[in-house]
Order: sequence, then structure tokens, then C-alpha cells
Amino acid sequence: QVQLVESGGGLVQPGGSLRLSCAASGSISSINAMGWYRQAPGKQRELVARFTRGGSTSYAESVKGRFTINMDNAKNTVYLQMNSLKPEDTAVYYCNADGAYTNNYRRWNLWGQGTQVTVSS
Repeated sequence: QVQLVESGGGLVQPGGSLRLSCAASGSISSINAMGWYRQAPGKQRELVARFTRGGSTSYAESVKGRFTINMDNAKNTVYLQMNSLKPEDTAVYYCNADGAYTNNYRRWNLWGQGTQVTVSS
């Protein structure tokens, strides 16, 4: 089965940087898109950044110019470089991937377990 493993979360001071990674493994034929969403306490889950096969990217307005998403297709891994972090960036960040199984090429969509990002002095 396909599994997503997230890493890179933690505690950082305002203005600091973190780099999140999410690696997909298992019976993967292809990945159509991978991205990051976040959910702060009492708020809805929102798109942070998404990378679609072919190089198309989407960013939340609040992170444009500060965050950068990129993907290593050979490793089925997506990265989120987060710079100039603010306290309002504090949230659980969830990886999401959309792809197809090796065996039957059927589509799947999977969420990671989430990684905590805390921005505080």
C-alpha cells in the first residue's frame, strides 16, 4: 500500500525557516500531484502549496513570496521551503498526494498524518 512519510516540522523563531518533506512510497505507478495543507486550532484546513505533474504550482496568498514548493519525481518526494515564518504560520501541516497504483493503475489520494510547525519566540 502507498504510504506518506512527513518530516521537517518543529519549533522555530519568527523570521526563521523550516523545510518540510513528504515522501511517498509503495506500489506507485505515478504521482499526479503532491502538496501541503495546514490546519490551525479552530480553523479549517487550507491549501498552502501544491505541485502538479508538469510543474504547475499553487500557493495560498498568505505564503506567496515566503514559501516555495518543489518536487523530486524520482524520489516521489515533495518539499516545502518555508522562510520568514510568522506566528500565524503555526499549524499542523498535512501532506497530500494523488497518484496511481502500480498493479492496476487505479487512482488514489492519500493524506499524511501531519507534522507540527510552531513559530514562537
